Amino acid sequence: MAITKLSIQDFLDLSKKGHTIIDVRSPGEYKHAHIPGAQSLPLFSDEERKVVGTLYKQESREKAIKAGLDFFGPKMKTMVEEAERITETTAPQDKIILVYCWRGGMRSAGVAWLLDLYGFKVYTLVGGYKKFRKYVLDSFKIDFPFRILGGYTGSGKTELLYALREKGETMVDLEGIAKHKGSAFGNIGMPEQPGQEMFENLLSKELLAVQHQPCIWLEDESQRIGLVNLPHDLWNTMRRSPLYFLDIPFDERLKHIVPEYGVLEQEKLLDAIERITQKLGHQNAKLASQFLTEGNVTESFRILLAYYDKFYAKALKGRDGLDKLLQNIICETVCKENAALVLKK
Repeated sequence: MAITKLSIQDFLDLSKKGHTIIDVRSPGEYKHAHIPGAQSLPLFSDEERKVVGTLYKQESREKAIKAGLDFFGPKMKTMVEEAERITETTAPQDKIILVYCWRGGMRSAGVAWLLDLYGFKVYTLVGGYKKFRKYVLDSFKIDFPFRILGGYTGSGKTELLYALREKGETMVDLEGIAKHKGSAFGNIGMPEQPGQEMFENLLSKELLAVQHQPCIWLEDESQRIGLVNLPHDLWNTMRRSPLYFLDIPFDERLKHIVPEYGVLEQEKLLDAIERITQKLGHQNAKLASQFLTEGNVTESFRILLAYYDKFYAKALKGRDGLDKLLQNIICETVCKENAALVLKK
């Protein structure tokens, strides 16, 4: 068999068919961020990569290659067996493997040679992960046909996004990708967030999968979601997009969020209140914490909800061109049926 080199678009198109993608960079590189769906099969450990890189920079290319071969040689059998195990898990009966490294250089070439020799049909990515990252960042410059679902905290926006999907609409769950619900309390009960680079990789994949749809629904977000940021180009597109604002009474929203947040670990809720004490005001923070400690979740969150309403209203007022973008949707309560009201606008 012959090893085939692919452009980034052809590489990703082929990956969509379910073939195994292997990242041969070091474990540290992979953990930092990788192509979504890729499996780690490192040619070098983090320490070995450091040794080879140092030799390349301080000695010569030839010495670096020889050191690399010293590390690679004893691993050949193990790497082949691991490649077999990975393909049996990800794509049984499939002898196709897509391989990439950082720049599409010696690491991917070496592993590709070995797997090709063993009998796999191997494709490598020209330009490697570095090319993929450019592809990701360029994707955020696309003028996506967004429709933004807005509303004060407790309006059930995330639930409504999924209700819209049930009605055949296209949506992307930004908070789901970020693994964070967007407020100071948004990480409680959630898995660890991806790093910024991995968040961008995952987000790009989701957006590009639906880019040709007539409209894509997103939840109105701050540019920062927990520890990650929405890319600036994407953020600008969101800010230019129509905003469908769910206008729901305060007490109805309060009734909606109390069951959701009231079951969370009290100590973590108190820590979150402490983090926003300066913005909330010391007296309000003290009262919210006191009510929570006493088990009066409703009154605690009444204070917190009022704070977030002011915060959101201020951000909304500062949005350019709001009068042309805003569609106000009067809703009596928080429910999935509000999706029908949104679609009537």
